[in-house]
Amino acid sequence: MTECGSGWGILANSSCNISYTTTWDSGVYWCESREGPISNMVNLTVTGGSVILQSPVLPVREGDDVTLLCKTKTTPSNLPAAFYKDGSLIRKQPTGHMTIQHVSRSDEGLYKCDISGHGESPSSWITVTGQATATTSRIFPTSSAPPLISTSLRVAFLQLFYPVMFCLYFISTLLMVSSYRSRGTF
Repeated sequence: MTECGSGWGILANSSCNISYTTTWDSGVYWCESREGPISNMVNLTVTGGSVILQSPVLPVREGDDVTLLCKTKTTPSNLPAAFYKDGSLIRKQPTGHMTIQHVSRSDEGLYKCDISGHGESPSSWITVTGQATATTSRIFPTSSAPPLISTSLRVAFLQLFYPVMFCLYFISTLLMVSSYRSRGTF
């Protein structure tokens, strides 16, 4: 877990701007402040397309309302959008958002949206639970492995990469110094 400005993004006031995104930037994002609680977590999936489905990160409890937001990166929001669950059209909404009221377990599934002329979003899994405890939900993009696996691998890679590189650099420096000392050129 890293914060904006620490190797990625540019912190500007209360925003974090990421200029050049890759699929590795997919994951769970939120805002934190020393003065208050953290914001809601949001799943972001970076793809080559321009349509994004914003959905809950955490499982939702039965009876809760869930709002899905379909938008594009390039044009204003509130464009008409078609929403799909498990590949079947649920409904078309004129404003780009859809609220599922009083969700039940039958609402659990793979959701995506489509904005005419702009394309369709990657699919997003929504979990419905009756329990009070929540775990992170999963997004299943259409063209790659689940982002949580990618995100987990990325975190593991970054946690190992820099310490390993430092150790290799340190060991090679020690070997070089030792070699020079044994030659008497130091």
